[in-house]
Amino acid sequence: MVGVDAVPEPHNGWTFLTSHARVLASIADNHNVRIRDIAARCRLTERAVQKIISDLEEDGYLSHTRNGRANQYRIDPGKVLRHPAEAGLTVASLLAMLVQVEAERQAGPSPQATEKTSSRRP
Repeated sequence: MVGVDAVPEPHNGWTFLTSHARVLASIADNHNVRIRDIAARCRLTERAVQKIISDLEEDGYLSHTRNGRANQYRIDPGKVLRHPAEAGLTVASLLAMLVQVEAERQAGPSPQATEKTSSRRP
């Protein structure tokens, strides 16, 4: 993970998840998360995270309220995803899929995956 004051390592090439999806997932995980922590988790600069949050708020996917020095974010789970290929899919469905995959990843390899790997060995 990138240190709080460190510049994220550059990434070359494409990825399956956009930076917007990564930022939204980080906020879904903690509605009081700091921009600095989102940046570290998503391997983005703080300025890039600020721009993404602004984009998400402008299009109604996200809103925030100020609580002292901190922000509390609110995601609109019923908002439909933007791309025509995802017509009808909501933010809630995207986040549910990401949460499920993250939970499976943290749980480690499944017994079926271990069996498949060991059965392939000569």
